[in-house]
Amino acid sequence: MVEKVLSWYQKIFGFNFVVLRYFNACGAALDASMGEAHNPESHIIPIAIKAALENKSFTMFGNDYKTQDGTCVRDYIHVLDLVEAHVLALNKLENDKGGFYYNVGTGKGYSNKEIIEEIKKVSGVDLKIDFGQRRPGDADELVANVSRIKNELKFNPQHSDLETIVKSAWEWHKKNFKSSENG
Repeated sequence: MVEKVLSWYQKIFGFNFVVLRYFNACGAALDASMGEAHNPESHIIPIAIKAALENKSFTMFGNDYKTQDGTCVRDYIHVLDLVEAHVLALNKLENDKGGFYYNVGTGKGYSNKEIIEEIKKVSGVDLKIDFGQRRPGDADELVANVSRIKNELKFNPQHSDLETIVKSAWEWHKKNFKSSENG
């Protein structure tokens, strides 16, 4: 609905805008100075990293998806690449009039099992996995069509490979770790 309102404002008032549709934002600053922490946490990477740091099992929701390994697949975009997408979008607004819509992802998906395997590799922790029921409404696969942002803005993610995403998040969480028992 917001996109429709923006479009109406553009037509009526000449309001220029860019819409960035984020896929799964993740990762942390490469020097571990900034990262993701909120309560309650709902994202797989920080939850699994916390389980590894606390030496607890991790519950993965569903292993019956219609995917190669049975777990859902998502497109993950590193926060540093999101920053670059914002810079490119602002440049677009400075140079062109109109309304522009972009999916901000990589166009490549990783399964939940691939995420967990990378966390195990980066952390050196053999994270125990428990499988729970799928969450209602979860799609098998959600991957961005990034052709427009790549073609029009020349967006080329530099930090959104799985190793960089997980390693940066791991380093930040390890540096800022507080166990559940200690608050």
